[in-house]
Amino acid sequence: MFFYIYLVASAALIPLLDNFFGILRHSYSWWLVPLLFIAFFLGLVILHLIITAVWILTINTSKPAGKREAFRWWVNVSIQLLMKLVRVSVNASGTEKVPRDKKLLFVCNHQHDLDPIMILSVFPDMEIGFIGKKEIYKTMPLIGKAMHGLNSLPIDRENNREAAKTIIEAARFLKEGKVSIGLFPEGYVSKSCELKPIRNGSLKIAYRADAPIAVCVINNTRSIPKRMFLRHTEIEFRVIRVLEPQEYESLSTVELGELIHNLMAGELEKIREK
Repeated sequence: MFFYIYLVASAALIPLLDNFFGILRHSYSWWLVPLLFIAFFLGLVILHLIITAVWILTINTSKPAGKREAFRWWVNVSIQLLMKLVRVSVNASGTEKVPRDKKLLFVCNHQHDLDPIMILSVFPDMEIGFIGKKEIYKTMPLIGKAMHGLNSLPIDRENNREAAKTIIEAARFLKEGKVSIGLFPEGYVSKSCELKPIRNGSLKIAYRADAPIAVCVINNTRSIPKRMFLRHTEIEFRVIRVLEPQEYESLSTVELGELIHNLMAGELEKIREK
């Protein structure tokens, strides 16, 4: 949306500038039109990013995030803008399986740190918070603040006791209908893009919250940094199946993990064959 708004605004600013300063009244001034258009567009994008950064800096991570509808809306439109700029699109399928009147646990494979952004772009109408590695909150404080503003939670992957606290908190968010939770149960990014074993303990979130599980896969996000601006990148995202609590309540976490892993592995194979 804002991408096109900024394009129109950039075109409109050129005659406005000429009206006040007469910069285009000479026959040799035609070359200024594309130059000014690009300058205005880049200026509006930079202003947008500055507003976003300032807004994020105002978020206090020591306090509960709350609803923050306006912030989530701004994040969603900013994602749309950035994806247009870097020439990324998401080919999403199976999203009609996801009920919009419930909070769910989204489980997905993990190929790149950009995966949460792609998922948010697919579900702009849903409130989703993610469980992310605690290192993000320390090494990338701006991103950490943004995640907190979206009701995301940090997890210590090397400390089982602290990880359990995060799982309990995420389950509480789900049970209270605060947000849906996005989970990458492999625990780490797969640099080879091959599906890693699932950390079954993380699935306790669904059991504790008695919540549906949307099993998803994503593919090709590792190509984005290599191709951005230069070539169009298409990301494949699929919702394979939504497991209702009654479908998995009799399963152990190990059995549920095996079921989810098999669903993901099978779907990724189909995507790559295609």
